[in-house]
Amino acid sequence: MILSGKTISEKLSNEEMVIKPMTSEQIQPASVDLRLGHHFLVIDDHLSTKLSLTAEAAYREIDVGDRGSIVIPPQSFLLATTKEYIEIPSSLTAFVEGRSSIGRLGLFIQNAGWVDPGFRGHITLELYNANRLPIELDVNRRICQLVLAEVDQEAKPYEGKYLDQKHATASRVQLDYENRNRLE
Repeated sequence: MILSGKTISEKLSNEEMVIKPMTSEQIQPASVDLRLGHHFLVIDDHLSTKLSLTAEAAYREIDVGDRGSIVIPPQSFLLATTKEYIEIPSSLTAFVEGRSSIGRLGLFIQNAGWVDPGFRGHITLELYNANRLPIELDVNRRICQLVLAEVDQEAKPYEGKYLDQKHATASRVQLDYENRNRLE
């Protein structure tokens, strides 16, 4: 069952979950709007000739500060982060969805689509400009929405490789269990 804005507000007030910093205007009928943080990562194509699922990719960090902005060139990809830190209890899961108004400009917003029960940290967003024009994004603007849902029973809390991330976090696919045998 997807949580209503009223239920989300109650869970935040009762400290059953955490989303901070946050304003009451961010609570929507069945979601919470999240804002764009100031830290970004771009794959550095000057340091790599290809990307692999078994090796760490080379990224370039960009920090535009609390009042800055970033321009995403046409047909370009970058990693961003939410301004908000979240803690989701093991009784809930969440989906990150792009805001329709921003999607209509050609900006695709994803986070692999899923936030596991028990996750803590800032959410890394995968942004892709599908337009033929650059798109400028201002830090602190509402960029996506967090849709929360109950799981049918309390889940084992997330303990994965992205727990407690603080900024846009690079892929850690090279740490997947499928790669362990390759190293031995």
